Amino acid sequence: MSKKVKIAYVCDQCGADYPRWGGQCTSCGEWNTIKEVRLGSTSSERSSRNGYAGSRSEIKLLADVNLTQAERISTGISEFDRVLGGGIVCGSVVLIGGAPGAGKSTLLLQAIANIADRGVKVLYVSGEESLQQIAERALRLKLPADKIMMLMETSVQRICDVLDDIKPQILIIDSIQVMHTQEAESAPGSVSQVRESASYLTQYAKKQQVSIFMVGHVTKDQSLAGPMTLSHIVDTQVMLGSTDDARFRVLRADKNRFGSVGELGFFAMDSTGLKEVKNPSAMFLNRAEKPSSGSVVTVLWEGTRPLLVEIQALVTECQYGNPRRLAVGFDQNRLAMLLAVLHRHGGVFTAQDEIYANVVGGIKVTETSSDLAIVIGVVSSLKDRVIPHDAFFFGEIGLSGEIRPVANGHARLNDAAKHGFKKAIIPKANVPKTPIKGLQIYGVATLSEALDIAAEL
Repeated sequence: MSKKVKIAYVCDQCGADYPRWGGQCTSCGEWNTIKEVRLGSTSSERSSRNGYAGSRSEIKLLADVNLTQAERISTGISEFDRVLGGGIVCGSVVLIGGAPGAGKSTLLLQAIANIADRGVKVLYVSGEESLQQIAERALRLKLPADKIMMLMETSVQRICDVLDDIKPQILIIDSIQVMHTQEAESAPGSVSQVRESASYLTQYAKKQQVSIFMVGHVTKDQSLAGPMTLSHIVDTQVMLGSTDDARFRVLRADKNRFGSVGELGFFAMDSTGLKEVKNPSAMFLNRAEKPSSGSVVTVLWEGTRPLLVEIQALVTECQYGNPRRLAVGFDQNRLAMLLAVLHRHGGVFTAQDEIYANVVGGIKVTETSSDLAIVIGVVSSLKDRVIPHDAFFFGEIGLSGEIRPVANGHARLNDAAKHGFKKAIIPKANVPKTPIKGLQIYGVATLSEALDIAAEL
């Protein structure tokens, strides 16, 4: 029986598919990115192989499913384990992306060296670098290489044949964009090849209980290359990026079925690889010795821990009659909203001024607890009034000018106190019942109260 070949038209940028070719992708708006791909046979026609592809499925009652959980495998890198949710889950599939040179391969090589040294069988499959290049990197990083098995291969079927023979517990695929499967007839790196290869490896991981790490490339806008379905196939998706200081790297969990989404891990890059940063708040609080107006400290909550960061604001006269509002590190629309609340409920008029706000260190603020610090920074710069170095602010600002409480307030206060801060201006509902030694806490209910207290600091 001849194999039926199916044709699809898929966007190279976002993975959207269409019944016919078009000049512009209506999903992402890009032009000339829709390509013809041959999908090959359907999944029902695929040959079965060791029971994990195309075989008859077995029906089970939910109550009969075995809930025995195997212990997580530690990578030996606590920041990496934190982002993964406590270690590597048996049978999980993790996609790690990042820009070229971010340190993806270095981080994975360090992790599997630690794992293999404890007697866990690991296999590193390289489809881009030669084995000599990887060996040179391991030598430069001073990693034990006598227990790490290596393989150069790009065919997922042949990789799975090797896995059947050696039965490793951890598999590294570097990278998924160069892998190909016989079940998709398009060129390696195409949308259909990336999708089918990832799906094939994921099915193998679930059936054979092998933990797989896939390295993914990024596009020019720093999003993962390939189809969007790639993010849905994997269990965990993490991104490794750099801060404004090129020495540091931040690992963020964008998706995690076994842990917290948004968890951050911090590393420092040097000649011996990626080193953990045990105190990330100190990394982002490298402030100038001489205090300046517009500089304010806030306490964010990233994943499962607090993080102190500096927010800088600059207010200057408009030169061309069209004032700019620029925010780096947080939502620009929220900055416009906070300025409107500041005018209405704080009595501070800024419509004729240009306003620039920045989160120092390249951190992206995704929560609203920084509202109060942003507003105080704007007022500090506008009135050229310096906020003391030992004061910090956090709290969400509502449209009626109220200061709303935030989650994990007590943990934020304790962390700031450990770093030597003496004064806290926070929502009244977040004021702890028992005082914190060395910390003077001001609870505020409205924006006007916060502005009055900040003016007296």
